[in-house]
Amino acid sequence: MEIILPDEIYKLLSKFSQANFKTYLVGGVVRDILLKRTHKDWDLTTEATPEQILELFPDGFNNNQFGTVGIPLKGEYESRDKSLASNYSPEILEITTMRKESNYKDSRHPEEVSWTKDINEDLARRDFTVNAMALSVIVSEAKQSLKIIDPFNGQDDLKAKIIKAVGDPSIRFKEDALRLMRAIRFASQLNFKIEEKTFKSIAENSSLIQNISWERIHDELFKILESDNAYQGAVLLKETGLLNYILPEVTDCFGIVQEGPKHDRIYDIGEHLFLSLKFCPSKDPLVRLAALVHDIGKKQTFRTDSSGNVTFYGHETVGANLSKKISERLRLSKKDSDRLYRLIRWHMFSVSEIQTDSAVRRFIKNVGLENIEDMMALRVSDRLGGGTPTETSWRTEEFKKRIKEVLKKPFAVSDLKISGSDVMEILQIKPGPKVGEILNKLFQEVLEDSTKNSREYLLEEIKKISD
Repeated sequence: MEIILPDEIYKLLSKFSQANFKTYLVGGVVRDILLKRTHKDWDLTTEATPEQILELFPDGFNNNQFGTVGIPLKGEYESRDKSLASNYSPEILEITTMRKESNYKDSRHPEEVSWTKDINEDLARRDFTVNAMALSVIVSEAKQSLKIIDPFNGQDDLKAKIIKAVGDPSIRFKEDALRLMRAIRFASQLNFKIEEKTFKSIAENSSLIQNISWERIHDELFKILESDNAYQGAVLLKETGLLNYILPEVTDCFGIVQEGPKHDRIYDIGEHLFLSLKFCPSKDPLVRLAALVHDIGKKQTFRTDSSGNVTFYGHETVGANLSKKISERLRLSKKDSDRLYRLIRWHMFSVSEIQTDSAVRRFIKNVGLENIEDMMALRVSDRLGGGTPTETSWRTEEFKKRIKEVLKKPFAVSDLKISGSDVMEILQIKPGPKVGEILNKLFQEVLEDSTKNSREYLLEEIKKISD
């Protein structure tokens, strides 16, 4: 095996080698090197204690109990591999002393940490076999020596494409409940399956996810959603019971079917939501989340009319209000919370070819100009997720053209062909609220009929006011 190390890593490892400290690449970077995947994070561990690391790197800092030292990088290195250097430019490089951990009382952090010089003990505390490998790298100006340390047969599991807990899976998940979601995240990102005992243990321990902060859950959920296998990730979240704690609004939709003489539905609402996620053309995890939850309002609005047809009138409004709770729960930013609300609230937009310019403008205002592309992606998700064989319709394509045409037309008072100065000159009035009232009145006329936005017409309308 041969790898090209970024200069920052190469020089750091050289310094540890010169000081006779064993140092290893560990975790995801080793897994990705073996899979020939692009890797950005270079996780390092060493037998040197935090105090010894700081002696080697006086500019470093250590402000935690887990033996992690941050080493500021000053950017003085010229890379030997320009393509690698362009992808690797952290300001801080972290390296951790090899350690053993015990007494996990909060399902997340160990209460007792002790240093070790045995790499196998350090690897034994890690989550999954594919992440419990180390790469011994001894560097010098003359040579680079590499050796894989793999006490839990992670290489075999990589070849078999499975995610398997290190040791007893129940112990691993009770130590750190975030691993419940990490297992699914890795399966989604790598397109792997979860080993049977590990899967069973996730289901048995799913309630432990309640001990994890929503910020952490948000991070793992969005990594699942932005992976190439987001749909499979959602299926795993449901099958293990984790979705009940993360997005119960979605699991509540399974079994709800729109039935009746007018309907020929293939899927229930929960299945539709999952398939909408599967077919979402956007890579944006927020848009994919919208696809997964856009119809959650249908449970509350479920009705059967006099003809025996099931209806969900107003589900988009109810769903949008429910999204506020989801946004708060997942600690979404104000911007993302607003995006999610708008996508759900207005996803039932009409694409009738006879809509007026003002109706199209109302759509743009409601959705937000910056969210139109996301809304169109959600419409594709909704169609394909409902069993429609085509991504779009001719009406939708015409509606997109209408949006482009309307955006070229006046959309603000400042776009009128006259100004407040014209109003004041013709009416012989001074600046004040009256000027704004007249301009807004004329603007409303132009909104309904863009042909009226001519200087001649608008000046005549002002003169009529003076008469």
